[in-house]
Amino acid sequence: MKRLFTFTLVYFLIHTSIFSDGFLRTKGRSIVDANGTPVLLRGIGLGGWLLQEGYMLQTSGFANAEHEIRAKIQSLVGETKTQELYDVYHANYVTKKDIDQLAEWGFNSIRLPMHYNKLTPLGQTGVYIEKGFAMIDSLLSWCEQNKIYLILDLHGAPGGQSDEPISDYDNTKPSLWESEDNKLQTIALWGKLAERYKDKEWIGGYDLINEPKWDLGSQNEQLKDLYVRITDEIRKVDTNHIIFIEGNWYATDFNGLTPPWDDNLVYSFHKYWNDNTQGTINYLVSISNTHQVPLWLGESGENSNSWFTDCVKLMEANNIGWAWWPHKKIDHIAGPLSAPRLSGYDLLLKYWSGQGSKPSETLAYTYLLQQFQSLAIDKCRIQYDVVDALTRQPYEDGTIPYADNNIPGIIYAVNYDIGKLTQAYYDKTHQNVGGGAYNNGYSYRNDGVDIEKCTDSNTNGFNVGWTETGDWLKFTVNVEFDGTYDLNLRYAAGNSGGKISLKFDDNSLFDFKEVPVTGGWQNWQTMTIEALPMTKGTHELKIYFYFGGFNINYLMFWPNTVGINEDVQSADDFTLEQNYPNPFNPSTVIKFRIPNYKQQNKNSVVSLIVFDILGREVQTLVNEFKAPGKYEINFNANTGSSIASGIYFYQLKVGSFSEVKKMILLE
Repeated sequence: MKRLFTFTLVYFLIHTSIFSDGFLRTKGRSIVDANGTPVLLRGIGLGGWLLQEGYMLQTSGFANAEHEIRAKIQSLVGETKTQELYDVYHANYVTKKDIDQLAEWGFNSIRLPMHYNKLTPLGQTGVYIEKGFAMIDSLLSWCEQNKIYLILDLHGAPGGQSDEPISDYDNTKPSLWESEDNKLQTIALWGKLAERYKDKEWIGGYDLINEPKWDLGSQNEQLKDLYVRITDEIRKVDTNHIIFIEGNWYATDFNGLTPPWDDNLVYSFHKYWNDNTQGTINYLVSISNTHQVPLWLGESGENSNSWFTDCVKLMEANNIGWAWWPHKKIDHIAGPLSAPRLSGYDLLLKYWSGQGSKPSETLAYTYLLQQFQSLAIDKCRIQYDVVDALTRQPYEDGTIPYADNNIPGIIYAVNYDIGKLTQAYYDKTHQNVGGGAYNNGYSYRNDGVDIEKCTDSNTNGFNVGWTETGDWLKFTVNVEFDGTYDLNLRYAAGNSGGKISLKFDDNSLFDFKEVPVTGGWQNWQTMTIEALPMTKGTHELKIYFYFGGFNINYLMFWPNTVGINEDVQSADDFTLEQNYPNPFNPSTVIKFRIPNYKQQNKNSVVSLIVFDILGREVQTLVNEFKAPGKYEINFNANTGSSIASGIYFYQLKVGSFSEVKKMILLE
């Protein structure tokens, strides 16, 4: 997939300011660099790293705030091991590789949500935790190397600035607004941060308090007072950096917070789950125009790709930079990175939610250790559709293949092209602007297309469902030969009356083909449509849905008549040859031959698997449709998890054909 994004990344980098060294400052409605050149911040928030939120970790059903999550862990493994696990968590959640990847994608800024307790113990004003500052130092060094601005965000202030888990609020203790001591500690912490980072040019600024949410009066008197006190403390030591201030009620209410009290100040708002229309931000643009001060969308996200693209376009049309939320979660589709949800961790979640038995301390520690290690970017799924929605689609039209869709071969319905709504796909419910799911299955991809887990015997794990009249999907396909092809359409229909149409470029392959009922949404059957004409080369294939009531797993195209060369036609028999060399170390070549189409089962897939002497699968070398012909596959014993010397078997299966041969790996 990465190679498909070469153009996208180059395009986005070209459209991102190339910065000179020097502090960011405000100039009228713009943020500018040291040369006075306007800088449009295009960033990502590192939510979940230094302040946990339950929904990112799949614990929101029983533990939303960080202190609740930590208590759950501590009750199983004790305080010492809990701290060990948190060290692993922090070491893997954000690394230099994460920042390198964000820079490669073209983002020029990062917003760092901080929990005060990583930097100063509650109730101990003036006492600081070097370990927490060292983590920020490391992050800043990675940002400096990539020329990315780092904006520090106090996401959880002492006591909590809201009654929400996002501030790690504990209702048994005074909030930020109910304690002068908490306010003083907040002010002192910002003074310490400013003292430490005052000379750091790649610090983009200070976001004083994330999403205040409290009844602070119609003019937010307490909020302004605290902001001014923090500003004064910062300016004692640091006159270089921008100060970002957020409105009350989730950074939306700026009553009483104008005019700006500092000449290097930006108003930061957040935007979630409403329309991307000018009317939704006009009150903010008015503040910017009236007071000649920049705006910054400090947080947005948690929506569909089409919503993301529209939001970025709206912001940039109004000279507003943005930071997307967040860069990584466990088993989630609405961000650039998704960490796997491991089976052991799943057992813990079931126990905590009252649906499973309590694990031993040893098992609980092991499960959590494995899950926290899996947060490393190398183990995460990169969600290229999300990245593209933020970095390419706001600036250009056109689609990019999501996968290599070859004909003949299997095209999984969920592997439609990457691109905008109405260009790569159409789905009636494609965003969340006040309730409801934009992807009913909430799986695999972040578009409006409804995708769920699939239980069919042949699947990539997911199918398209909840089809409605007017929905369609576009695939960029590569046709290997001129000719006619038979289509095996794999579908499941809980209702009758559904119909589909298929277009090849601008030509209709068939119109309004009825989809018979199968008796259930995962009761899969095959519909065959014969002799569909196609020409060799790269083409556009579109499937249209009407009247709903069916799911689609895949489209398998199989030649009916094709112009294939004589060498392929001569492949009359299945052949699995002895590997060479044999014995081998560490690699060997396995050759096999697939006969012509008329001798094959049209529903078959070629699989070549290596087993040990106990029959355990070691490595899958092939598991896909392959055209007739001769093939050579290299098996390297050191690929993935290295295997010990000894006797192994490799098995070729195609439909009813199966053959096994033995090979020997030497030390």
